[in-house]
Amino acid sequence: MNNESETEEKEKRYISLKEKTFMGYYLPSNSVVIAMIAVFAAVICVLTMVIQIPIPATGGYINIGDLGVMIAGLLLGPVIGGIAGGVGSMLADLLSGYVIYAPATLIIKGLEGLVIGLIANPRKNYKKLTYRDIIAVIFGGIIIVSGYFIYESILYGPAVAIVEIPGNIFQFIFGAVFAILFALTARRRIIDALPEAFEKIFIIES
Repeated sequence: MNNESETEEKEKRYISLKEKTFMGYYLPSNSVVIAMIAVFAAVICVLTMVIQIPIPATGGYINIGDLGVMIAGLLLGPVIGGIAGGVGSMLADLLSGYVIYAPATLIIKGLEGLVIGLIANPRKNYKKLTYRDIIAVIFGGIIIVSGYFIYESILYGPAVAIVEIPGNIFQFIFGAVFAILFALTARRRIIDALPEAFEKIFIIES
């Protein structure tokens, strides 16, 4: 009877945990998740602002902020990756004077972090680099390139929007290469070194 009671209690606790998560990733309802969103949003904002190559035809710019968005998704999953990716990148647009791009950036970079986190699913796959990580950053790149092309086509027409595609492809490739290197060399070490923190970020599944 005691064993049955303990089993039922564990099942109830697990169900309760699931209710507070999105696919096993905690929503911004605890201090660790909120702190990580703030930290990664700040990092992404800085990365986006530190190197900016203007594109006169579209009024946009090339940057390396996608590296931060991709790392957030690969390390922390879709919740933190999506929110920090969108908010941090949007703040960089606002602070840099690219206000017209801020709404699109919030959506595009938010989707990038969300999709990368969903596909990579680090709570299950963090111990080694897998094909899911590769697919994740590829889809992230597709979101970047297609998202800004669509937005700029609405603003300026496809003939102008196409000018920025090579720059956005560069952003994608740069971010993807270094994010994959991060996942390969550092992701497991970070999660294994901070188990108590990551237990509040996602439900680790071996």
